[in-house]
Amino acid sequence: MTSTPLRLLRASVLKMSLRVVSGAMSRLRNIWYRLLGVRISGYVWMKSISIPRNFSAITLHAGASLDDGVVLLANGDAGAEQIVIHSAYINRYTMIDAHQKIEICSGCMIGPHCYITDSDHSTAERTGVGSQLMLSKPVTIEDNAWIGAGVIILKGVTIGTGAVVGAGAVVSKSVAPWTVVAGIPAKTIRGRE
Repeated sequence: MTSTPLRLLRASVLKMSLRVVSGAMSRLRNIWYRLLGVRISGYVWMKSISIPRNFSAITLHAGASLDDGVVLLANGDAGAEQIVIHSAYINRYTMIDAHQKIEICSGCMIGPHCYITDSDHSTAERTGVGSQLMLSKPVTIEDNAWIGAGVIILKGVTIGTGAVVGAGAVVSKSVAPWTVVAGIPAKTIRGRE
């Protein structure tokens, strides 16, 4: 039977080894995505993320953190800056879907399973959705905003500095700085003093 101190030492060594491997994998992903054309300034902590196309349309600044399953999908003109992430944390399985421009500023924290888009299909004509025009307006999430789990942010929205969006909200209109919003559609609950 293994003594408790020895068991704790083994667990500590295993934990440290996993951190080293995780850090090395993140650095390899930085190199890989740079080679594919993603603009990365400084070190970006990234787990197993997905960038399926338009690599040069994505800019990641030093201090950005992208957790497992994050998808960065740039759909517009190749070469135009469509997704910009400053030193923000984006949690697991969040999708950022840009046709024009989505910018996430410094200090933001975005919960898991969020969807952020700057476009949708027009519904003006009586034809199939696939043949409708895409309507796009930029999205900005300003400094130190908090976005709860499962939030959907739609085109043309600005989330103000220090604003908090409650879990599960659907944000279709801009959110004033230093306010708390929640619900479907998101409505102001209170200010942040």
